[in-house]
Amino acid sequence: MKKSARYATIVEWSEEDQCYVGSSPNLVYGGCHGADEKSVFDELCLVVDEAIALHQDDGKPLP
Repeated sequence: MKKSARYATIVEWSEEDQCYVGSSPNLVYGGCHGADEKSVFDELCLVVDEAIALHQDDGKPLP
């Protein structure tokens, strides 16, 4: 199992922004957004993988 599979990935519609917003609570503050739900999910998965790699490179414990 990939380490990224241990983290929640949420893609939801934002009425305020009129787009899909992706986030991963406790790991990624901010996230990604776009007009296509699948594209936002794919991008979010990459962002989560990158966040995990950055934590490991910096020697920080993962949440």
